[in-house]
Amino acid sequence: MRIANKTLYDNIITKLGQVTTDLMDAHEVVNTTKKINSLSDDPVGLVTVLNLSSSLENLEQMERNISLGKSWLTAGETALSQVQDILSQTKELCVQMSSANVDPTERYNATAVVDGQLRQILSLANTQSEGRYIFSGTNTETIPFGFNGTETQVLYSGNDTPFSIKTGKDTNIEIGRDGEDIFGGNWDDNNIFRTLMDLKTHLQGNDVTEIQATLTKLDAHLTTVRGAVSNNAGKTIRLNVRGEIIQDLQLTYTNRKSELEDADITEAIINLNAKELAYNAALNSASKVMKLSLVDYI
Repeated sequence: MRIANKTLYDNIITKLGQVTTDLMDAHEVVNTTKKINSLSDDPVGLVTVLNLSSSLENLEQMERNISLGKSWLTAGETALSQVQDILSQTKELCVQMSSANVDPTERYNATAVVDGQLRQILSLANTQSEGRYIFSGTNTETIPFGFNGTETQVLYSGNDTPFSIKTGKDTNIEIGRDGEDIFGGNWDDNNIFRTLMDLKTHLQGNDVTEIQATLTKLDAHLTTVRGAVSNNAGKTIRLNVRGEIIQDLQLTYTNRKSELEDADITEAIINLNAKELAYNAALNSASKVMKLSLVDYI
């Protein structure tokens, strides 16, 4: 049966279109080194790759959160450890000033030492990490502690909700602090700043009984601060463990994603060469058929 020239030409054009598309696809695989470059390449594989990419992005965010968390916890632990040291020094001073061998003038002069310790602790209570205050609850841009106008009281301006970070789908870790929990509330008797201010008054008034009574308050403050330091250390361990888990997941997801979308470059080049041969052969074949006259075509 004779095949019409028009039908023959249509078949040639269709064939050329197919081999051209194959050649372009092969070029794209070599250029991108990816075997999935569009939905038509592998619909199921592409969906999986997109899901894995989304999971990796989430893990990267968790990794950044953990890095932030470690920074905050380290800054907090350092500040609290220094507060602990200062309170211990204040306790030693109280023991010394309670001695019968100390005269009123020495006690009065010790007021300056306590005032310096008070201001050091105030500075540490306003510790920042990456420009945000760690003892201010979630009001991380607000200075948590400061003197009132007459410097007779230290007031708390943060809130009672510790700042936290997300470390997993349903997991959060508090890395900031409600400053009142550690240093005491504005109207609490158990307030570190009030204790030191009262101690100044007792020293100025040569009140040995109250100076001795201050030791009990300082012990309570030290217990609170030590607990906070220990709590920070425990959270740091949790973040380290979570960080290791995230690294393992990143490796697993990255390898799986690579298996699905990364091309074997050697195989891709061989395939490209084969497609180029097929394309050239199709062109040669088409050029011979196209030599038919316009009259033959009609």
